[in-house]
Amino acid sequence: MSEILEVSSEWLALREPEDAEARSRDLALTAAAMLPVGPIVIHDLGSGTGSMMRWLAPLLPGPQTWILHDWNADLLERAIEGVRPTDRDNAAISIDAQPGNLADLRPSDLAGASLVTASALLDVLTSRETHAVVDACVGAGSPTLLALSVTGEVRLSPRDELDVEFEHAFNAHQLRESGGRQQLGRYGAPIARGLFSQAGWRVRPSTTVWRLDHRRPRLLTEWFSGWVDAAVEQDPGLRAKATRYRQLRTAQIERGELAAHVSHVDLLAWPRK
Repeated sequence: MSEILEVSSEWLALREPEDAEARSRDLALTAAAMLPVGPIVIHDLGSGTGSMMRWLAPLLPGPQTWILHDWNADLLERAIEGVRPTDRDNAAISIDAQPGNLADLRPSDLAGASLVTASALLDVLTSRETHAVVDACVGAGSPTLLALSVTGEVRLSPRDELDVEFEHAFNAHQLRESGGRQQLGRYGAPIARGLFSQAGWRVRPSTTVWRLDHRRPRLLTEWFSGWVDAAVEQDPGLRAKATRYRQLRTAQIERGELAAHVSHVDLLAWPRK
């Protein structure tokens, strides 16, 4: 991926607890049952600071080696230097890093993988990158767990007449072309699912949801602000409406009244026997 997709380590840390609650534990345990006995190697694509590793490693058997793939060397360094999780038997894991762009991913980069994972990735990939990821996973022949791809569906409570208008503008913003890249947005997961199916693989989806409310007001505030900013950037005609909308929703957050359900989907894909 290119630098267009840069995210801050602070944002990744802020969202990590909600990500951990939202991901499908059922799919993770299903993937765990597919793993061979003995040492396993997990390749995590678009790993960032390693949140997927910290969530998933304790659910998997060991010994485990994680190979983290990301274009951002600073985030990889944070993942390697941070607190390391243990496997489900409380044994230490090993971590290695493989910097590089996912558009250049090849099956040989995943050679020996027992499992391939990613989180919050498919919606920010381009078509080329998605094809490269799926082709590499299929070529490697290992089960693949792709968590937390946005579906574009957002439900705010209490509702407001502007909710749908801002949702549509945000979803259009996700599909924008920027820096020579056109992200797939909410179509990322369906496209990846179709590519795996075309390759003859089984694919099992699971609906997953961010539930943002008074428990994590800072995350709700940051998410809502970014959601509205993107919508206004996509449709400047919303700018005047956004002023009232922000005031209303900010006051509701401060009173602990606002909740947002942000829908995602997790995918587990594996080759047919």
